[in-house]
Amino acid sequence: MSVTDQPELSPTDWVRDQTARIIAQGTTDGVEVLDRAIVLFTTTGAQSGKKRYVPLMRVEENGKYAMVASKGGDPKHPSWYFNVKAHPEVTVQDGEKVSTGTAREIEGDEREHWWKLAVEAYPPYAEYQTKTTRQIPVFIVE
Repeated sequence: MSVTDQPELSPTDWVRDQTARIIAQGTTDGVEVLDRAIVLFTTTGAQSGKKRYVPLMRVEENGKYAMVASKGGDPKHPSWYFNVKAHPEVTVQDGEKVSTGTAREIEGDEREHWWKLAVEAYPPYAEYQTKTTRQIPVFIVE
């Protein structure tokens, strides 16, 4: 990987620190939010084409992972949402295991199933949905 291919860390302090810990230790194990596991996604910038790290809550079922675009209930989607819409190929690191997949935004019954799993994995998601009028998007990476 060349220097230009090296993913960029988040400009947000706590996200950058969390990601740096994962990179330094080589695993997502032990890096948590509210005692809940996270995974590290790598996306490609919609406009810049640069690789970007996105740590998100671990929502997994049968080898598939959800990416929940909650942004804490903000009225706007997180910037990574637009990156994934433009470039759905992502990398997922769960523990030491790294895999690649294609993300697709889900709707209907499939979204409801994964939303339930997401809230079980990280209960604050339910509160985040009450803070915004937008339906929080969910992607599945498979």
